[in-house]
Amino acid sequence: MTVPDSATPLPDERRAQVIELLRRRGVVRVNDLAAELDVSAITIRRDIALLASQGVIRRVRGGAVLHSGDPEPAPEAAPEPGPADQLTIGMVVPSLDYYWPDVIRGVRQAAADAGVRVVLRGATYQAADERRQLSWLVEFLGVDGLLVAPTVTGDDGEALVRWLQRAGVPVVLIERTATLGPYQEAMESVVSDHALGAAMAVRHLATLGHRRIGVVTTSQSPTAPHIRRGWRQACDELGLPPDGALDVTTADQRSPAWPAQLDEVLTRCRSTGATALLVHSDPEAISLVERCQELGIRVPGDLAVVTYDDEVAELCDPPLTAVRPPKAAIGRAAFALLAARLADPDPHRPAHRMVVEPTLMVRTSSS
Repeated sequence: MTVPDSATPLPDERRAQVIELLRRRGVVRVNDLAAELDVSAITIRRDIALLASQGVIRRVRGGAVLHSGDPEPAPEAAPEPGPADQLTIGMVVPSLDYYWPDVIRGVRQAAADAGVRVVLRGATYQAADERRQLSWLVEFLGVDGLLVAPTVTGDDGEALVRWLQRAGVPVVLIERTATLGPYQEAMESVVSDHALGAAMAVRHLATLGHRRIGVVTTSQSPTAPHIRRGWRQACDELGLPPDGALDVTTADQRSPAWPAQLDEVLTRCRSTGATALLVHSDPEAISLVERCQELGIRVPGDLAVVTYDDEVAELCDPPLTAVRPPKAAIGRAAFALLAARLADPDPHRPAHRMVVEPTLMVRTSSS
């Protein structure tokens, strides 16, 4: 039988210490309490949430006060704190105007049903900007958990992942995966199965008789490697000719280099005999179709096109067949995973990783 370490306070004793420190100091910060009581910040946050639900203390940004005390004055620009027993989660996404709005709506709907407050911050696909937003949420606002789609590649991305590990709050990655430590343990995540979505597009085009199917992705997209992997696997499984396969990485359609690269894609279609393309994402696919029309290339008669994302694909002329990632479902699942982590008192709860399947929306551009 294991004998408890007498130096380690039991939960009730630790909460009594929290209350005593509040009486002496007026306001205490989560990180200060965690260091002083030699426990994790997550443990302290749970203690504060329980004491707040019992009406003993009141939660404020980053910590707590006794109900008889006053919280620290808040800067005018800071959001007002929610009710004492209301969980607050922070959410950081790289864009607020493409792809991510439906993910955000999924999170907000699930959070509203659960009575949880969501504080949203937009970033710019830069690890330094993401770190700044996340630091504000954790260290100043004192959120209970994080939903984040961070940069995970390169030196800055790896440093950001390490920071998330030490943030002291539960973290769920959205549309990203990352591993930690010498054994490469996975962080909790919810992702679309982009490789499966790309394979679905290839199989659809193959059933229409296409034997040379190319793929076009943009260089800065975190989704691109998964799309190319799914495209390659499906081509191999279907026995599609490997010689001269068209796999092109371009700038996005906002780049000055895009028009020349687009013409090069169409030139390579002719040289390789490609009769169908999978293009990521919608703006690039729409621009490609418009260029085909200018050059007298019929879509889908001469070249079938399937896009990946389905944000504005249906607005194209002709409407584009598209792989639609399950964006709202991803948001709901990510919130559910974070809520389960926050509710589970077991500090050894295993990491959960969820994969959600996309949908193929068949329209005129491929048939």
